[in-house]
Amino acid sequence: MTAPDPHQDPLAQPEPSATQSQGAEAPQDPSAELTELKARHAEVSDAYLRAKAETENIRRRSEEEISKARKFAIEGFADSLLPVKDSLEAAIALPGATPEQLLEGVHATLRQLSAALERNRVIEINPAAGVAFDPHQHQAISVVPAEQEANTVVAVLQKGYLISDRVLRPALVTVTAPK
Repeated sequence: MTAPDPHQDPLAQPEPSATQSQGAEAPQDPSAELTELKARHAEVSDAYLRAKAETENIRRRSEEEISKARKFAIEGFADSLLPVKDSLEAAIALPGATPEQLLEGVHATLRQLSAALERNRVIEINPAAGVAFDPHQHQAISVVPAEQEANTVVAVLQKGYLISDRVLRPALVTVTAPK
């Protein structure tokens, strides 16, 4: 064995020997090779154009679906509120209703509204007194001295609401002052 030449590129490929080149295919005719390359190019171009058209179709369909989703997203919510509106209109239409009948109707309508909100994942935030103040769900309106632990809810002035896990409106609360 001979020592490698230090001036030779270590990544260079050795030249094929005469015995290795005998098994290789003979070079093709340049015009036949050009025709083959042109056919392959046409095939790849056609596949590219088809893929591009399909991508454009998918993008267009997706945009249409998003547009429809935005346009009709409130449809289910509005549909669940229609019975509430009907109940309120029926209450107004009763000319000689007694206060007890009106109160009963208001309670029934409130139950309908609560059910509609619940079906649409609108959840009430109504913290009990003594619950720790959560700035993510509560908004402190005032701080008062109280016998409870510091930074806890004393009273709820207005309920808050969540849509799924997102705060729609924080609960307005009074909290205890730090001691």
